Amino acid sequence: MVIRDVVADLTKKLKDNAAYEAREIVKNAVGIDNTQLVLNGNCEVSDGDFKKIYEMLVRRQNGEPLQYITKSAGFMGLEFKVTPDVLIPRADTETLVEEIISAAKSGKLIDIGTGAGCIGISAAHFNPDLDVTFLDVSEKALEIAKYNAKENGVCGRFIRMDILKEYPNEKFDIIASNPPYIRDDVIETLQTEVKNHEPYNALSGGADGLIFYRRITEIAPHMLNCGGILAYEIGYDQGEAVSDLMKKNFCDVRIIKDLCGNDRVVTGRLEK
Repeated sequence: MVIRDVVADLTKKLKDNAAYEAREIVKNAVGIDNTQLVLNGNCEVSDGDFKKIYEMLVRRQNGEPLQYITKSAGFMGLEFKVTPDVLIPRADTETLVEEIISAAKSGKLIDIGTGAGCIGISAAHFNPDLDVTFLDVSEKALEIAKYNAKENGVCGRFIRMDILKEYPNEKFDIIASNPPYIRDDVIETLQTEVKNHEPYNALSGGADGLIFYRRITEIAPHMLNCGGILAYEIGYDQGEAVSDLMKKNFCDVRIIKDLCGNDRVVTGRLEK
């Protein structure tokens, strides 16, 4: 069977975004890029690659996210390795990175709960003078972030720490975080792809979804230089709650919407 026919067959057997996902599976299994997929469309697929393709198809049909199957996700025009040890980067988070990029061309940034590292790596890629620290409670997540930083030409420090129990004894100019923010009673209502495959600890924000926002907002004045920035990604319905938490010690608190018009980011500046 030639590559073009395999793509067509997978497209028939997949559901949402079927043509795109079929191409991604074939490209990943065969080890080719978009151009080669077109130019080599009439080339035969080897028995080994054929077996890999249809094993990946079954995994996708069973609800496993495509990004975990291909071990790759795009974000801010960059490519990131992802595994079930980290959340899959979402386009929504690009709103937070864009705010960071516009807020500072240099200085010290800490990415709390870094996961695959997409926030800190993307910010440093576009602002190379940023000095980035990546923090996560998961050693496996930090290993993935280290790999992604190297692949995208970004240097940084990597700290394994439970931010709910301790925090770094140093000062930063920006704290950025996309913390777990899903209410525990909502997790079971999420898409099967999310609740059954993405790491629970990276989803759960406690009973009200705000446990990490409370903690980070509380310790941020000890971690930020005067005038430093705290920037969060939030759930679409958390803008008011998170901004209220910040108003005690932060000025210029803003709620920023994403491209879909949902509240997505809250930022504030530490009062001098």
